[in-house]
Amino acid sequence: MPDLKTVLVLCTGNSCRSQMAESILNHDLAGRVRALSAGTAPQPKVADGAIAALTQAGLPTEGLTPKDVSAVLNEVIDLVVTVCDNAKESCPIFPRPVPRIHVPFHDPHGEPLDSFIAVRDEIRARLLPLVRDALDL
Repeated sequence: MPDLKTVLVLCTGNSCRSQMAESILNHDLAGRVRALSAGTAPQPKVADGAIAALTQAGLPTEGLTPKDVSAVLNEVIDLVVTVCDNAKESCPIFPRPVPRIHVPFHDPHGEPLDSFIAVRDEIRARLLPLVRDALDL
């Protein structure tokens, strides 16, 4: 079995887009990728709409919780993905050079469930191929 590649998905609040991306990457690239997510200014909880959109698609939600990027700085990261412009601008410096990609998605926070579902589907359609390419999977 190949070594797992660790992907860190960064966002501002770590309550919507980055949480959905973490779940999707861990599910769809299981055995090849270990995805983590964090925020530059994390919210108190994962948005209900994000949990509902993931659950509706049969994606895992257990263990999803917002965390500050400082909680993952000591992890060995193979790829950093920023999913919002604010996180891209304030992306931390890692102990070693880490490849980065920026793939912005609409922030559905406070919007109806349909918006979360649309962002979930866009993450799956756009982010998965880019992560596969970036990590040569």
